[in-house]
Amino acid sequence: MRRLDEECGQASVELVALLPLTLLIGVAILAVLGARSAAGQAGAAAQAGAMALIQDTDARAAARDALPPAARAAATIRIRDRRVTVTVRPRTHLAFLGDSLTATASAHAGPVPQP
Repeated sequence: MRRLDEECGQASVELVALLPLTLLIGVAILAVLGARSAAGQAGAAAQAGAMALIQDTDARAAARDALPPAARAAATIRIRDRRVTVTVRPRTHLAFLGDSLTATASAHAGPVPQP
């Protein structure tokens, strides 16, 4: 009976010891998902901007419209010649992760059409 009393709180101690590790793994998974989402958003917006250049419409507006409303404020759109580059910084509560999770994508609209 004495041995049972000594091991009674071991499961609670193990649980408390593993909670920080579980939290860290959860934050890492959310960070990876945020980075992948930002990469997809940047790629789609860059493609939309390049398609707008091909159609002789406003590439910046097309790229911005292709982004979800939450990502528009954190996005940077650059147009140089026939290349559209979109950078999306995912929203995160951990400021030090924001810069490392930033995604950039470019799309080229091809050569200038000859009349």
